Amino acid sequence: MQMRRLMGSLFVLALIFGVASVQPTLADEIVIGGQCDRTGPTKFVGTLICPGITDYIELVNTNGGVEGHTLKYVEVEHAYKVDRGIEAYERIKRDGGVATFDYGTPIVYALAPRHMEDKIPGITPGFGRADAADGERFPYIFPVAASYWSQGAAAMKFVKDKGAKEGSKIAYIYYDNAAGQEPLPIFREICKEEGYKCREFAIPPPGVEMAASVLDIARRFRADFVVSHLFGKAPAISIKEFRKNGYKLNKIVSLVWGAGENDMIAAGCEDKKADGYLAMHFAGVGRDFPVIQEIMKTIYEDKGKEVPAHVGQVYYNRGVFNAAIMVEGVRNAIKNHGLPVTGEKVKLGYEQIKDFTLGGFLPPLNVTAQDHEGGGWVQIYETQGCDLVKNTDWFQGYRDIVMAEIKKAAEKE
Repeated sequence: MQMRRLMGSLFVLALIFGVASVQPTLADEIVIGGQCDRTGPTKFVGTLICPGITDYIELVNTNGGVEGHTLKYVEVEHAYKVDRGIEAYERIKRDGGVATFDYGTPIVYALAPRHMEDKIPGITPGFGRADAADGERFPYIFPVAASYWSQGAAAMKFVKDKGAKEGSKIAYIYYDNAAGQEPLPIFREICKEEGYKCREFAIPPPGVEMAASVLDIARRFRADFVVSHLFGKAPAISIKEFRKNGYKLNKIVSLVWGAGENDMIAAGCEDKKADGYLAMHFAGVGRDFPVIQEIMKTIYEDKGKEVPAHVGQVYYNRGVFNAAIMVEGVRNAIKNHGLPVTGEKVKLGYEQIKDFTLGGFLPPLNVTAQDHEGGGWVQIYETQGCDLVKNTDWFQGYRDIVMAEIKKAAEKE
């Protein structure tokens, strides 16, 4: 029975990580790196997403590395500040990093030229420059998950499916920085195409003062639906304000950074004060996935450690997603292009990701030299108590409009 369990475990690892065998020794290190905000305005995200990355890297190394090579992951704190984000990137580059995880849309915009010049690919899953989905214009930037354009389009498809029609009032409430502004072209185009009456409500950083805007949305504009793009402390505050004004939370759909467990707890989910709130995700939520189960067993239980509560939560799982993409890029680089691993080879490795689901944890990701986004898939979850319950399967929205916007951005050059 013990041998059967061992063989079963190895089989799962082979499916998820692509390892032919669990090797007792590892070859030379391959350096990858990432930025993190554990102390700044998005620390509610960073303190969860970054451990997800390091746990997955540890799991891969524990089980033989990547094609027999151990990974060294360099994490640098930047507190969501652009200047420190640039410093973090330079530190990773000095340490020999061949791939990076960039954190924060304003920082992604600042780093794009450096990635191009240095030929070091950076992943920006679920944020950053939406037009970087165009791999021919941005060969070293990889959104790899639904960009803000795709998220905005998916939100608008969702509200249409829920009953929005010509003349419906749609509000877009957003954190007023580069990230919050990113979906605006898509929102405006879809509003025009569908004949909606739309208004935009900018919330100044750090996103804690929005009482007047929510009052306007709920009582004056009387929106039929709200698309929300808030993060940091703002999502919880918005939920409280909408409830105060009697607005139904199931008429709100948030983009991907507005619905972690900590956001729901801060909003009062333990007293069911966040029930009905809807938000999209680009990776699986919860622990019921082979990769999360393997992390729990190998990194914690087998070492006599208690599994932290955050394992399996929204932002932790996105960290696992981020790390898995980097690992897959490195694996493809080694298998298809040989050693030594370089940024140019990892870039090609990313572009060879095909039907990658990580055991059902992700939608089928297909990345090519032309498409660095991978399809723009999301799914919607609904808050019930403090649980996030899946509301839809994977879907896309208004791909024709998103692709037209990408083409338009290229023509402006």
